[in-house]
Amino acid sequence: MDANPNQKNSWFYRWFLNNKTVTTLLVVLLLLIIIFMVSKVSFIFEPLKVIFAAVGTPIIIAGVFYYFLNPLVDLLEKKTQVKRTWIISLIFIALIGLLVWGLAVFIPWLGGQVRSFVENVPNYWHSFTKVSDEILKGNKYPQLNAIVSEFNDDLTDWFKNSSSDYAKKGFSSVSSLVGSITKVGVSLVTFPVILFYMLKDGHHLPKYLTSFFPKRAQSSFQETLQDINAQISNYIRGQLSVAFAVMIMFGIGFTIIGLPYGLFLALLAGIFNLIPYIGSFLAMLPALGVALSVSPMLFAQAVLVFVIEQILEGHVISPKLLGDSLEIYPVTVLVVLLSAGNLFGLPGVILGIPGYAVLKVLVTKLYSWWRHVSGLFDDDDGISTKQTAEANLGHTSD
Repeated sequence: MDANPNQKNSWFYRWFLNNKTVTTLLVVLLLLIIIFMVSKVSFIFEPLKVIFAAVGTPIIIAGVFYYFLNPLVDLLEKKTQVKRTWIISLIFIALIGLLVWGLAVFIPWLGGQVRSFVENVPNYWHSFTKVSDEILKGNKYPQLNAIVSEFNDDLTDWFKNSSSDYAKKGFSSVSSLVGSITKVGVSLVTFPVILFYMLKDGHHLPKYLTSFFPKRAQSSFQETLQDINAQISNYIRGQLSVAFAVMIMFGIGFTIIGLPYGLFLALLAGIFNLIPYIGSFLAMLPALGVALSVSPMLFAQAVLVFVIEQILEGHVISPKLLGDSLEIYPVTVLVVLLSAGNLFGLPGVILGIPGYAVLKVLVTKLYSWWRHVSGLFDDDDGISTKQTAEANLGHTSD
């Protein structure tokens, strides 16, 4: 709907109705009021929290596998003309084979690596402090020595206190441990079932959801679903592919330089790389600590591996596999990571970016719809909607 000419010439329209700042403040005010009202009746949402806590984890895990496996299922269905159900069943059989191999070979190896690494952390820390003391012994800045020594003492005390605290908590939280194991077990049992039906019938879901909307809004809603699906699928497939490539690069590099626990640290780097931008840096901290505890030369070699990996990841792998599909500024990514991490912990750090991407699509679509319905902010496009319509009519009459 377009405002009449008299209304557009009024000061109230120019300074309030057609003012983005005022409109934004009003929207923020309404959101704050809604949040305040919801906080007063939060007990109504308790059943939803319980339901999400029960089914949220398997659904999220199944969703990640769905976006990673669905292109393969679509490709095989198109190339082989075999029924989709049979293709999914064959993929599940292959995944079960990988799972059996993992339980028989990989998990025992990984458990041994983790146990040995944890047992040797005090030795590595002692060697690390010894090497750092030797490096700093001959420097000309005694203040730096004092700062490093104080930091070393504080960190050592923190390790001791943390280990004793965790030991005390371990004896007093057996029930919570049993509950966590039960929750993980239920998730592992239910997520394959959810994944099977997502792969089998997931492509029908957009059409089913669209059917609930009026016909005039169905095309817009379907376009929104397609944009959301593209954002999530590009991010998940790209991020998992980049993380796998990072794990391979670190594994090769650490093996070449002979870093202790190199394959385990490379696996850790791949997992940490699921966190955008800061994942690789977090993964390198234990690797550099282990390298420096062995020798300064190994530390320099580990730094070189890290530099080469960052160059390849930033200029070759990420642009090819991930690209700029999310169109999110790096500063925005860091803000989202910090905010989601503080609110939801590790799941927030991992899922915060795709969640923000979905929210961005929804807000953009709602804003475009509101501009179209209200007729406001036409001047932003350089020509109003009414002028565009008149120009089109003029060309038609000619």
